[in-house]
Amino acid sequence: MEFKIKRGTFLDGIQKTLGIVEKKTTMPILNNVLIRTEENKIKIVATDKEIVLIADYEADIVTQGNITISARKIYEMIREIQGEEIHFHSNENHWVTLTSQKVIYRIPGLPVDDFPSVFDDSDEGELYKIKGSFLQELISRASFAMSMDEMRRNLNGVFFEAGKEGEFSKIKMVATDGHRLAMADVVMEEAFLVLEKGIIIPRKGLGEIRKLVEGKPDDVFFGVRRGMCIIKTDGTVLKVSLIDADYPDYNRVIPKEKGVVVNFDRDTVLHALKRMNVISSERYSGVVMTLTENKLMLNSTNPDVGEAKDEIDVAYKDQEVAVGYNVKYLLDAIDVIDEERVVFEVGQGMKPGVIKPEGNDHFMCIIMPLKI
Repeated sequence: MEFKIKRGTFLDGIQKTLGIVEKKTTMPILNNVLIRTEENKIKIVATDKEIVLIADYEADIVTQGNITISARKIYEMIREIQGEEIHFHSNENHWVTLTSQKVIYRIPGLPVDDFPSVFDDSDEGELYKIKGSFLQELISRASFAMSMDEMRRNLNGVFFEAGKEGEFSKIKMVATDGHRLAMADVVMEEAFLVLEKGIIIPRKGLGEIRKLVEGKPDDVFFGVRRGMCIIKTDGTVLKVSLIDADYPDYNRVIPKEKGVVVNFDRDTVLHALKRMNVISSERYSGVVMTLTENKLMLNSTNPDVGEAKDEIDVAYKDQEVAVGYNVKYLLDAIDVIDEERVVFEVGQGMKPGVIKPEGNDHFMCIIMPLKI
């Protein structure tokens, strides 16, 4: 097997696999990427048996073949090479030689026999167009609320729904860790698949989807088939195994009664909360928000660190209210909002609060208060 390829192209291709290949595994072959030649291109494949990435790259093919090789090591080699072109050659004993200018690397590979079979295209089903920027926005606005508790498997990902809204298609992502819930949706004119029961995309797979669609405002293709969701872009296919579990009924969490409403400038409050966050620690990360007429007072007291206070102007005309929240949860919810103004519906007593952009109903974050 032998080919020549541009260094930048090869580096980009291997780098995309690094988040997928297993670092600790009982199957050493999963530390490797599979490289296979085709006419005028190579395929680079990575899998951890739950996620599969298959990507095509232009190359000058000398002889056909395939090999698997350590993803991490070959990435480090290509990264340090300074030439513009790399000559790749593997012999019958599965040793790979990388040559560029006067640099020569030799590294052992493994035959493809033990590499999981990933080339069955019959399981892709029908794929639907969606703008990459839409997927990127949904992931950005919902994923921060995913649970990190491995015991709650059904919450270790985002819930993805798709259906019709009149003549349009509506796509929604929901994530919760039991203390907060983030929900974002987009509406498209194009026809999209309908997922009546929704699917749960796991955290690691969602991260790979995000990397794939990042910076791609144009159409990508999305489908669901045989317990996997499939994303296709130009020359790349990503398959992610879904979580086989029931997602909780998130509609029950949405407050039926609106709390007292305060409007504020996003950046002003975001910076004020960051000042409160300086006092936070793993043991304590609470902030008390006290609302009076056109004023928001913030107070964070941490016995291990110290105390912080701040006061900012807001649009508020209701009764005086004091509520405690996890300051990190407030920061996460406001940080993903792009709009300049934010609406905060503060629940009374121990009822949850709702944060959303002013004039935009396509995102909300529900946060449970702390006892103060």
